[in-house]
Amino acid sequence: MADLCPGSRDGDSGVEKAMKVAIGADHAGYNLKEKVKEILRSLGHEIIDFGTNGPESVDYPDFGIKVAHSVANGESERGIAVCWTGNGMTIAANKIAGIRATLCLNKDMAQLARAHNNGNVLTLASKYISENEVEEIVRTWLETDFDGGRHERRIKKIEEAEKS
Repeated sequence: MADLCPGSRDGDSGVEKAMKVAIGADHAGYNLKEKVKEILRSLGHEIIDFGTNGPESVDYPDFGIKVAHSVANGESERGIAVCWTGNGMTIAANKIAGIRATLCLNKDMAQLARAHNNGNVLTLASKYISENEVEEIVRTWLETDFDGGRHERRIKKIEEAEKS
């Protein structure tokens, strides 16, 4: 299911631009995922929700991998995956070529994940991030542009390693 809303700020350019964002969570991340969806809607982004759709126990890789495939194949521009610690989703998503999933527990990590690592999947930990903190993290991650420069060289090394 996708929800389309009007545009949002596009980083430094100030241009209104809606992004298509894939989102998924396991049972432990379900409530925070629902909060993130509210945030994405308020910022004007389109949402592709890969589930889960309730608190019943499920396996996190099923959802992290769906989010990652959506980003890797261009169906969505970015992805967000939520589980208890964020680690499982990060590991699962990073198994997909072209994905740079980054666990962000605060605004600074979110800014650096985009600026230095060109992260395209944000992973969140429902155990360590409150609903009050998550908006600042998500907003920062969505609005921060990749710095390029010396960081581009490093990203290219990661891309080369994916080919081996």
